[in-house]
Amino acid sequence: MTIFFLVVGMEIRREMHNGALSSLSQASLPVVAAVGGVVVPALIYVAIAAGDAELLNGWAIPTATDIAFAVGVLALLGKSIPGPLRIFLLALAIIDDIVAVLIIAFFYSGGLDYSGFGIAFVGLLLVLLFNRMGVASAWLYVFPGAVLWFGLLQTGAHPTLAGVVLGLMTPVAMRPAPRHHLEAAQQALARVQVHARSGSFDAHVLYEELHIATRAQRDLLPPVFRLPMMLHPWVAFAVMPVFALANAGVQFGGVDLSAVGPATVASGIMLALLLGKPVGVFLATFLAVKTGLCQMPQGVTWPGVLLVGLLAGIGFTMAIFVGGLAFTDPQLLAAAKMGILGASAAAAIAGLSYGFVMRKRLVQRPKPQPLPIKAGVAGALRLFQS
Repeated sequence: MTIFFLVVGMEIRREMHNGALSSLSQASLPVVAAVGGVVVPALIYVAIAAGDAELLNGWAIPTATDIAFAVGVLALLGKSIPGPLRIFLLALAIIDDIVAVLIIAFFYSGGLDYSGFGIAFVGLLLVLLFNRMGVASAWLYVFPGAVLWFGLLQTGAHPTLAGVVLGLMTPVAMRPAPRHHLEAAQQALARVQVHARSGSFDAHVLYEELHIATRAQRDLLPPVFRLPMMLHPWVAFAVMPVFALANAGVQFGGVDLSAVGPATVASGIMLALLLGKPVGVFLATFLAVKTGLCQMPQGVTWPGVLLVGLLAGIGFTMAIFVGGLAFTDPQLLAAAKMGILGASAAAAIAGLSYGFVMRKRLVQRPKPQPLPIKAGVAGALRLFQS
């Protein structure tokens, strides 16, 4: 999961540099909406689980949104979804992940052992030193990343936070070089072409030139863009399936929902995700816009905001991860997973159904401009004469 959080951290870094979080005006409304989508579900769960300290440990489970699944379901609605609405959902989900990371750091980490911070600080210094030296190979950062991970583990904080820290430290600028990387690639490929036409085939020479071209191609993209592209297949086809198989499997027959504890956890999570997320996102957005605190993005409509709220109820990956930190009782953890899976599936179906029914109202159409008086009179005379 550290690799998953590394990708999340780099996505946050990229959006902060040149994306939905790059300016206060762009980020203010998604921030408010995300806060509403965190607070309201947490309050609903706390109200349902009130009076039982063990059950209250799961208050943060329904606050998380799964970026990949939410954006993926939105993509199933096709071209009827306007671009600004996609950006709004992406920004909200990213901010939601930031909040989830902070919750894990402050509420689900053990008592902090400050001796571990020294080790973590050494890892951070090594990362900064490698950046300063212009080290471009991602594999060389595995060692300082492991030092940071071990240091956080020693402190008692959750070590997966090392992935977020490394992601936020990923460079957003192209690696400096004496000559432009594109020029280096073009010259290397030109030498390969000349060598191939000469008829003298030397595998060693070809390998060296192609290696230069490949390295230049790598350095053309800043690490914050290149590394997620490299890691996404591993996260999608290795990390997430293994995580799902290891953590999401629920023996439905073994969960006793007749018991008060498991029933409360499952129902609280389902209600918080299915009702709390859309209500929190929509209400926070409505109050922020109507009070003048924020402006509605161009191209985003109120039906679109409600659609985003419905899809925010998909909390699969992050919610299960938080659930594993919140509960040690197998019955409560199984009930929490059941509630998460049921609510996420229902939220996806509700979002898709609502999106298909309301797809014409999701696009903000320009208001028709009134015709000038003269043009209107002339048109009326022509119609009368005909």
